[in-house]
Amino acid sequence: MTPRLLGFRRPGAVLSCARPALIAVVALLGLAPRASADWLIVPFVGAEFGARTTIVDLDQGVSDKKLTFGGSVLLLSDQVLGVEADLGHTPHFFERDQRTALVLNSTVSTATGNVVLAAPLSVTRESLRPYLVGGIGLMHASSSDLVDLFSFDSNLLALDIGGGAIGMLSRNTGLRFDLRQFRNLTPDRRTTTTAGTTRLSFWRASLGIVIRY
Repeated sequence: MTPRLLGFRRPGAVLSCARPALIAVVALLGLAPRASADWLIVPFVGAEFGARTTIVDLDQGVSDKKLTFGGSVLLLSDQVLGVEADLGHTPHFFERDQRTALVLNSTVSTATGNVVLAAPLSVTRESLRPYLVGGIGLMHASSSDLVDLFSFDSNLLALDIGGGAIGMLSRNTGLRFDLRQFRNLTPDRRTTTTAGTTRLSFWRASLGIVIRY
């Protein structure tokens, strides 16, 4: 899965947003010579809920729960610090399941670079390992309607913050339970809003399969 497949027009901007977090965490990891780190690949599926927006929502579909899916790649040390690249995709974000729907197609996708603060393995051992996560990246939101009056295609700077827990079932496989909120940080003057500037936020709850590489 790549940013281009998710609909981002300028995938290089994702790397620009994630680069400061990646450099900072890798540098900090390097300061701890006795720490070891694992690469974790986490494909996930979940639900988007609690969405709020000022963007014109013709079908009033934002408030409905939606299926979401994606994947994360983590470099996580055995102490506290880690870094994550996360991609998420939610189809039909502004739509409702009804025959009189005005919105033909809509999506919201996210690509973020995050810092992870996890409980050290010396404390959790082989039990669930809780963590906090936060970072910045891009949010791509698009919608097309029957009359093409309120259609839009926007790339927005976004913030995500949340947490969860990782539990390993074997040396190389496990599960991740994750909850985080996404919200835009920049407006898009090309979108039509009901009041004020562009605002879009939502929660994502997901269950992922952890593959230790």
